[in-house]
Amino acid sequence: MGIMTINGRKVSFTDEKNVLAVIRKAGINIPTLCYLSEMSTFGACRLCMVEDERGKMFASCSEVPRDGMVIRTNTIRLQKYRKMIIQLLLGSHDRDCTTCLQSGDCRLQDLAHKMNINDVPYQDTREKRPIDTSSPSIIRNMNKCILCGDCVRACSELQGVGVLEFTSRGANAEVTTAFHQDIAQTACVNCGQCRVYCPTGAITIHSDIDPVWKLIGDPNVRVVAEVAPAVRVAVGDAFGMEDGSPVMGRIVNAMHQMGFDEVYDVALAADLTIMEEAQEFLERLREGEKLPLMTSCCPAWVKFCHDQYPEFEENVSTCRSPEGMMSAVLKEYYRDPANAMGKKTIVVSIMPCTAKKMEIGWQRNYTKGEQDTDYVITSTGLVNMIRDFGLDLKELEPEACDMPFGFGSGGGVIFGASGGVTEAVLRRLAPNHSKALMESIADSGVRSNEWIREFSVPYGDRNLQICVVSGLANARIVLDGLKAGTRHYDLIEVMACRGGCVMGGGQPVILGRTPRSARTTGLYRIDNNKSIRKCDENPLVQSLYQGILKDKSHELLHVHTAE
Repeated sequence: MGIMTINGRKVSFTDEKNVLAVIRKAGINIPTLCYLSEMSTFGACRLCMVEDERGKMFASCSEVPRDGMVIRTNTIRLQKYRKMIIQLLLGSHDRDCTTCLQSGDCRLQDLAHKMNINDVPYQDTREKRPIDTSSPSIIRNMNKCILCGDCVRACSELQGVGVLEFTSRGANAEVTTAFHQDIAQTACVNCGQCRVYCPTGAITIHSDIDPVWKLIGDPNVRVVAEVAPAVRVAVGDAFGMEDGSPVMGRIVNAMHQMGFDEVYDVALAADLTIMEEAQEFLERLREGEKLPLMTSCCPAWVKFCHDQYPEFEENVSTCRSPEGMMSAVLKEYYRDPANAMGKKTIVVSIMPCTAKKMEIGWQRNYTKGEQDTDYVITSTGLVNMIRDFGLDLKELEPEACDMPFGFGSGGGVIFGASGGVTEAVLRRLAPNHSKALMESIADSGVRSNEWIREFSVPYGDRNLQICVVSGLANARIVLDGLKAGTRHYDLIEVMACRGGCVMGGGQPVILGRTPRSARTTGLYRIDNNKSIRKCDENPLVQSLYQGILKDKSHELLHVHTAE
C-alpha cells in the first residue's frame, strides 16, 4: 500500500493501475474522453493531465502511482489547458448539436458545458467526409470523430473483429476501414459496441422510427410489438430511474398510449428457444455428433462464427433467436383471418441489440419466403419515441402485456444476461423446480463474473462440460482452444457483448457509469419473483405446441439451410 497527496489530502492506494484510478478513488472526477478501464490505455485526449509539486504536467491515465507522489488536479494552468483541448476538438468537429442523435448524451458536449466553453476560436478546415449509411445497424459520420480511438479499441480489444483502425498522421489522421470500404463491406458483425463507446455522434444507431410512426397512424395496419427481456432493465436508466429498474409494465403503458395495437413479451419466445434448443442438445448428446452445441440467440456471434470460424458452423444451434421465433409465431397467428380482422400485420421488435437489424434480413430466418420481423427499434430508439410522444416513463402506471403472448418464465427473462441461456437450459433438463435445485443451478458457475466461465454439472451418468463466454474477443480464445484441442465442452453459450444483452449495442448509454451489474441484477430479481421459472411449465408454451406449432415447430422455430 502507498500514500499519495492529492490536492493537499492524503490518499492511500493498493493495486490501482494508474494515477487516474487513485484520483477517482478520492472522489475527484477529472475529465477524460479516451480512457476506458476495460481497455488498454491510449492517452490520446490529454484531458486527464495533472501537475506534480514541481509543476510538471503528465497524463494521469498512463502514470503508475508511486508512494509519496504529490499532485494537483485542478490548477488554473490545468483548467486553461483542458479548456483549450475541448476548444480544439470542437474546432475540428461538425457541431450540428441541435439535430445530432447523440445530443444530450454526448461526452464532448457534456464537457464543453461543464467547462463553461461559450466560444470556439478555431475554424474547421477539414474536407467534409461522406456519411456511411451502408450498415443496417449503425451510421458512421466521421465529421464528428475526435480521434479518441475508443471505437478502434472496442472493435479490436473487446470484440476481436478489428474492422476500424487509424490511418494517416497529423491533420490527415482519421478512423476508417481497410481501403476506406463502407462498413457493410467489411467483417463488421453489427454488434454496435463501437457506438456504445463513441463519446460523440460519430457512430450512431440506424433508426427505423419514422416508418414505424407512419405505420402506427395507418388505420388499415395492425402494429404489433415484441419486447426483449434486456430492454426492461435499461430503458428506465434514460428517465432518471435507478439503474436496472424493472420497467416492463411502464413500457407497455407507454407503447399502448403511442398507438401500438398489441405489446407482447419476447420472454415467451425465449421459453420456446429453450424447449427447442434443449431437445436439440439432448439429441446431439445421444448421437455424439456436432458437439459442442453452440447457442444461436446472438446474431453478431452467429455472423462472427460464419465469417471467421466456418468449421464450427454445424455446431451452432439451428434454433432461430427468440426474436425470430416470436415474429414467426406472430405472423402465423395473424394469417388466420379471424385474428387478422382484415388488417395487415406489421411486427416491430424492441431490442437491446443493433445486430438484430441485420438478422431480420437473413433469408434463412424467413417463413414461407417472407420476412417475419418488419422493423427493429432499439432500446435507445424506444426511449426517443417515448420522449417524442411527450411521456415520462417514471410517471406511468404499469400495465400487463397483451394476450395470448403476454408472459414468459423466469428462465426466459434471464436470457438478457450472459449465462441466462445456459441456466435456462439447465432448468429445462432438471427433474423438478424445487428452490434448492434452482439455487444449485445458479451456484454452478453459470453466474460468475468471469468473461469466460468453465464449469461442469452432473446429468444422468455423466458430467456436462459447459462454457459461457461474453465478448467476441473472448469467444475467439475459446474457439482457438477448440481448434487446438486444448478445450473440450458439450455446450457453449456466446454473447457478443460483454455481460450479454443488458449491455447490447442498442441500449441507453449512461454518461459516467457502466450499469452492467445493476441491469443483470434487475433481471435476476424479476426471475426470483416469477411463479414460473422453467420454460416447460409455462402454460402459454404448452398451448402453442398444441395449437399454432402443432406440426409446424421446425418450420417456424428453426432456420432454413438454403439462403
